[in-house]
Amino acid sequence: MNDITSKLKVEVQAHTAIVTIQNPPANTWDLESLRALPRIIDGLSSQQNIWSLLITGQGEKFFSAGADLKLFRDGSVTMARDMARAFGEAFEAITQFRGLSIAAINGYAMGGGLECAMACDLRIAEDHAELALPEATVGLAPCAGGTQNLAWLVGESRAKRMILLGERVKAPTALQIGLVDDVCPKGESQKRALEWITQSERQSPQSVRVCKELIQKARYQPMFQALPSERELFVDLFSTRDQKEGVQAFLEKRKAQWSNA
Repeated sequence: MNDITSKLKVEVQAHTAIVTIQNPPANTWDLESLRALPRIIDGLSSQQNIWSLLITGQGEKFFSAGADLKLFRDGSVTMARDMARAFGEAFEAITQFRGLSIAAINGYAMGGGLECAMACDLRIAEDHAELALPEATVGLAPCAGGTQNLAWLVGESRAKRMILLGERVKAPTALQIGLVDDVCPKGESQKRALEWITQSERQSPQSVRVCKELIQKARYQPMFQALPSERELFVDLFSTRDQKEGVQAFLEKRKAQWSNA
């Protein structure tokens, strides 16, 4: 998949795909990388042996500084529309990835960079990282889920402080307000993310997929509409090999051998 674009590096370690944003100096996004990302994720989702997704940035300074603002210099409405659509499709693909996704935030996560991280299930920030949605300072607005995901994660008032006042938050504050799930020393976010992925792999990948789908329903469905789906998906798991293996492994007091089937 590395032949899709040189701006996104894809590696596979065991059951984990690691996608590294590599567009120096600030790991910015452009149409090439944004349009490539859904294709990459679709390819990963089609592989039964890929259970988890880790996204990080190249280098020690930037996770991603967001959009390459040079693309907006001439005020082209066509470019704006193309970029907004590409941003949306790219990060929605991350959210819809069937397995666990973790952002290892190794530095600045600004604008579309933070939106990318918020599209993941979990976020780990290195202690020197700074996070912001500064689009309004250049006459723009978030266009890839930033207004929605930030408010969902940290609450409306804090989201308004970050977006309407242009506040940047450092990693410890991001942890305190719920924007990230853990903070680690510089250079260790990917290692920490892989540790969490190893922990997740104790669960059935089929169960992780179902549970993730159900949890995310809370964003757009009232609870009493989602409860029937919870029951039905519970029953559906009984048609999987993983369900049979999980119960049998528990009864035999051994580690389950998942097949993601």
